[in-house]
Amino acid sequence: MISSASQDGSTNLSQRPIFSTNATIALVALAVFVADMLTKHVVTTTFLPGESRIVVASLLRWTYERNVHGAFGLFGSNGVLLVVMALIVLVVFWWLFHEAAQRSLVVCVAFGMIVGGAIGNIVDRMQHGFVVDFVDFYRIWPDIFNLADSCITVGVIFLLLSGLATRRHA
Repeated sequence: MISSASQDGSTNLSQRPIFSTNATIALVALAVFVADMLTKHVVTTTFLPGESRIVVASLLRWTYERNVHGAFGLFGSNGVLLVVMALIVLVVFWWLFHEAAQRSLVVCVAFGMIVGGAIGNIVDRMQHGFVVDFVDFYRIWPDIFNLADSCITVGVIFLLLSGLATRRHA
């Protein structure tokens, strides 16, 4: 807290943000990106494409899949188009949420998760021509995904919940 005397002699206590918006977003994005790249590296160096290994019986397995499509298998397989779309989505999210990020640590973390995940998938697509997917909840979810996809999804959910909470209190 910052304490300052006003003109009438009273003390004014104001809160200085305990986090820097851009630094928080960058640190979260970097952590997500590094974790995503490490998990994908482990999969690509220890699995053959299409190979599966049970992690939790009847629930979860790691299955190495080379995904040439966009989110949830949508948007075709044109790598350049998918990268451009990802960048456009990041710009739109920034435009929609940059003011909220100045006021909310949750929004900063959410946006950092989205940015880190998007960059991880963009790097994959540019490096390999596909995205490395491996998380396979084969009994309950039809698609195989990766850590970046999970972080993007959780980040969007955080943004939506934060927006709902803000509107509720307004």
